Amino acid sequence: MTVELTATDALLAAHDVIRQPLGAILPRLSQVLDGLIPHRAAAELSTHCAHSPFKRTGAPEADGEPPVTAAELAPLLAAGVAGRPWQGRAEVGGAERPVVAVRSDATPRGSVLVLVRDEGAAPAGEPELALAQVLWDLVTSHFDRFASEALPGALARSRAAADTRARVTAELSNAHAAALSGVLGVLRSRSLDDATARATATDLAVSALIELRAASQRDRTIAEEPAFEAFARLADVLRPMLRHSTVRLELGPPEGPDATRGLPGDVAHGARAVVRALLLVILDQERVSRVHVGWSLTEHELRATLRDDGPGLLDACPLGAGSVIDRLEALGGRLDLDTVRGWGTTLTATIPLAVPESSVTALDPLRELGEREVEVLTHLALGHRNRQIAQELHISESTVKFHVAKILNKLGVGSRGEAAALFHRAA
Repeated sequence: MTVELTATDALLAAHDVIRQPLGAILPRLSQVLDGLIPHRAAAELSTHCAHSPFKRTGAPEADGEPPVTAAELAPLLAAGVAGRPWQGRAEVGGAERPVVAVRSDATPRGSVLVLVRDEGAAPAGEPELALAQVLWDLVTSHFDRFASEALPGALARSRAAADTRARVTAELSNAHAAALSGVLGVLRSRSLDDATARATATDLAVSALIELRAASQRDRTIAEEPAFEAFARLADVLRPMLRHSTVRLELGPPEGPDATRGLPGDVAHGARAVVRALLLVILDQERVSRVHVGWSLTEHELRATLRDDGPGLLDACPLGAGSVIDRLEALGGRLDLDTVRGWGTTLTATIPLAVPESSVTALDPLRELGEREVEVLTHLALGHRNRQIAQELHISESTVKFHVAKILNKLGVGSRGEAAALFHRAA
């Protein structure tokens, strides 16, 4: 039986969801929606998050069933239509189950929320689906803002995690591909007997190899943003800034030998934020009538260039204000300034597509923590006690104590307060 929410209840519920720590947003959203659309598990695939795009809460596997996977959600993300929740049956948790899929396009390549329902559950009504859509749009807009405006410490952690994830995925994919290729080599040998068995095994190995390559491609699609799409999003941000200005904005889409490649999500977000901040500095000058913004891509780096026709008197001081330099350092990048008096200024932000290890280590004292440990530390930083953390993360208090001990040891601090202070400084 569903519970009707008033407009006030819905607003309060939405506020309660987005005020949660990032790792607790999906569990809280699931709890809110469970009164409207009862479900046994919820999962999301969100392209805003390069290092952890897939999350789930609740579990069909509670009865010994397989868990919901990112690969199962990818087709629902691709097939979904933003603003139009879909309900029906889909392959999740290793079996065909009734689901409600809600897609939002608030993030660069879309995000999908999937509610896994019990067999025989009554279809959700239009009001319930509409409210689920509004809440998911709100949550994903909140996610996108966090990604776009990430503080340097959080950006460094996210970037490091994304690099590690990409490296591990590539290593596993290469190892599995090599193993399957070796199996295929043996099975295709004409010296083996039993042609029927060999043919069947060959087909299975070929299918597995194809699926492995498809999974690798899906992972890149979720974790990366195509350069041309990333630049188009930048253009959408910059144009309104000059809508009522006499300054003419010229946009040069990505060029260079690798202009069609994908960008790590954090690089795309960071580049847009840096260009936006630098454009504000340029527009603060006098006698500027034209600004050209362009991107150039090589195999190893992205160069974002802003060139104006101003007086050429800009110095480095205003460029260090705010978080421009800090953002670039978190990404392992740099900013170059070239001025010619009477002719204008050229600013070039260079961002490597993989962060140097030394840069990440210096900026991120929390980088040794695992994902669950970061979640626990986030709650510690909010002043939560063990019992509340256990309830929020759906784990036991003894497990919380275990994580807290590991956190203190890894951070080299002696108390929860010191760990919380370190978290706040890094974030």
